[in-house]
Amino acid sequence: MHDLRTLRGVVPYLPTPFTSGGGVDEAALKRLSRHLIASGVHGLTPLGSTGEFAYLDFAAKERVVAATVEAAAGRVPVIAGVAATATHDAVRQAKAWAAQGADGILAVLEAYFPVSEKGVVAYFTAIADATDLPVTLYTNPNFQRSDLSLDAIDQLSHHPNILFLKDASTNTGRLLSVLNRTEGRIGVFAASSHITTAVMLIGGRGWLAGPSCLIPRQSVRLFDLCETGRWAEAMELQRELWAVNQVFAKFNLAGAVKAGLKLQGFDCGDPAHPQAPLVSDQVEAVRRVLERVGAL
Repeated sequence: MHDLRTLRGVVPYLPTPFTSGGGVDEAALKRLSRHLIASGVHGLTPLGSTGEFAYLDFAAKERVVAATVEAAAGRVPVIAGVAATATHDAVRQAKAWAAQGADGILAVLEAYFPVSEKGVVAYFTAIADATDLPVTLYTNPNFQRSDLSLDAIDQLSHHPNILFLKDASTNTGRLLSVLNRTEGRIGVFAASSHITTAVMLIGGRGWLAGPSCLIPRQSVRLFDLCETGRWAEAMELQRELWAVNQVFAKFNLAGAVKAGLKLQGFDCGDPAHPQAPLVSDQVEAVRRVLERVGAL
C-alpha cells in the first residue's frame, strides 16, 4: 500500500478497453498499464472520465479495478474512480475498490436532479467515511450538474481522508483560490484542460489526465522540469505538447484516446455506445499531432 500523502506527478486516466462483444478487455488494460509504468508515470487512475465510468455497470467496474491493481503490482499507486448518483452506490464502490487493493479513491458526483451544496458535501463525506483510503475530489463543471463550490471544497478539506482535488475546469485562478483558501489541507492536481506548467508554478502537485496515456514519457519529462524549477525549459516543452491538448479537446475524449493508442499499437476497442469512434479524418488529426510530439 502506497502512502498517497506525498503523491506528486503524472497519473494517467486510463481508458477502459472493450472487446468486440462489449466486455472489458482486461488483457489490453493490463498491457497498457504495464507500458505506462515502464514509461515512468507516478500512478494510475482507472474509472476516470477517460475510463468511461458512466457507461459501465458495477461488475465491469470491478473488473477494471482488479485488472489495474494486478498490472500495477504495487509499483505505483492505483487511484480508483468512484462515481454514482446515489450515495449508497458510491459507498459500495469505495468499499469494493479498497477490498481489491486500490491505494486511493477518485470521487465523482453524478447527478440527474440538482443537488444542494449540503447534499454535495454529504455525498463526498460519505465516500471519505467509507474506507481509510485517501480521497481525491473531482470537479468538472462542464459535465457535472452539481459541482463543488469553493465553500464546499473548503468544508471537505477538513476531512482527514480527503487529501486532493483534481480540477477539470479551465479556470486556473480558481485553483489558486482553492490553494489559498484550504491553506495546505488539500493538494491540487490539474487536468488536460489546464496549462499544467502554470498549475505547477502556483503550487500544484501534478496532473491526472487521459492524454498522458499517449505521451507518458513527455509528460513525465515536463513534470520533472517543473519539479526542478526549470521553468523556461518546461514552457518550451509545454508549448510543444499543448497541441495534444488542443486536438483532444475537439473530439470525444475516450474516442480520441483510444484512436491514438491504436496508432501506437494498443488496441482498446471503440468507445462505449452511443458514443461514436473517431472517423478517418479525425484519426488523421490525432496521428499528425502525435507524430509532431514524437509519440509515434
